[in-house]
Amino acid sequence: MEYKKVAIIVAGGSGTRMQSAVPKQFLELSGKPVLYHTIAAFAAAFPDMEIVLVLPEAHFTFANHILQAFDKLPDITIIKGGNTRFHSVQNGLQQVKHPAVVFVHDGVRPLVSTTLIRACYEAAVIHGSAIPVIDMKDSIREISGGNNAAVDRDRFRIIQTPQTFLSELILPAFELPYDPLFTDEATVVERLGHPVHLLPGEESNIKITKPLDLVIAEVLLRERG
Repeated sequence: MEYKKVAIIVAGGSGTRMQSAVPKQFLELSGKPVLYHTIAAFAAAFPDMEIVLVLPEAHFTFANHILQAFDKLPDITIIKGGNTRFHSVQNGLQQVKHPAVVFVHDGVRPLVSTTLIRACYEAAVIHGSAIPVIDMKDSIREISGGNNAAVDRDRFRIIQTPQTFLSELILPAFELPYDPLFTDEATVVERLGHPVHLLPGEESNIKITKPLDLVIAEVLLRERG
């Protein structure tokens, strides 16, 4: 069965860690705003991709400027975000009207590849969900009270986006009441008893939260050429 494809791109950041007056999703990366690259990746992955951009109302004008940079405008709807990521995603999900594969992606992960987006689609069709992850490279320690202990990092994975689900799993999950323990979409879907399927993410699929990330992203984009 061929599903509709809906990408909910959440761009609610205020740019505090960037020490920047401009929200990080609108900062320039290789001559275009960060968010332009993110949208372009999803538009390129599937010709029938519907994009729902969720952001604060104060940023709508910024977003419309970005859309003018596209030669061919993707199928895109701009939606007002909520107080938390959960509520922003919930608002975006209201645009999903038909059985679909739903991608939820951070607006500040502009280097996501079309290959990863397609892999998430294929895995979600088979397993119901697809969460990209990468291995931990650093040693980690667990802090408990005044003590700390080394932890086996091989037991842990770093989560990326797009977190991808069949609409029949994610829509009912987001009807649950909000819980501060909902740190991402996978934790919401798990609450209804659905196991989530992990698949290999990409080292280059970085999240831009501080100035150094922008420098790294610039180099990675240049390498892609």
